[in-house]
Amino acid sequence: MGSKRVAERAGDLLTGWVDRLPPRLRRLLPRELVGFAMLGAFTLSVDLALLVLLRHTTALPLPVAVSIAYLSAFGLNFVLNRTINFRSHAPVGPQVLRYALVAVGDYLLTVGVSSGLAAVGLDFRVARLAASFTVAVFTYTTSRWWVFRDRPAAAVPAPQDVAADRSSSTV
Repeated sequence: MGSKRVAERAGDLLTGWVDRLPPRLRRLLPRELVGFAMLGAFTLSVDLALLVLLRHTTALPLPVAVSIAYLSAFGLNFVLNRTINFRSHAPVGPQVLRYALVAVGDYLLTVGVSSGLAAVGLDFRVARLAASFTVAVFTYTTSRWWVFRDRPAAAVPAPQDVAADRSSSTV
């Protein structure tokens, strides 16, 4: 069984239940959104587990440990969403670049919303939770409609069509 088929089966196992929801609810919870949320929860747990592991087994400063865990989880999230959730077949290079820009936006939103809400008096934990919802909407939206949107390949004429055009134009 090819890796493409394995990814499709994994995606179906992850979000296939959405197809059995009532139509109205299915419109509110498309499979890609559900898959994105489930994969996000999984990679968040990987992020936190890796952070705990790094803190207990290394002498790395907290910012370094947080960065390693965060970047590892974001990388895993990219691979899982590309293959299992969005099932993208577009060239990976441009997607990695766009996803890296999303990661920067994710970070800036997290810091900005958390800090801003805490500055106006909201408890930092509530502020961080509010930031995570903001970031989730941003990241899903940009992933769905920008990072993993497979663009149709430009129509390239077949060599015989080019030759036929040349011969007809010289007559």
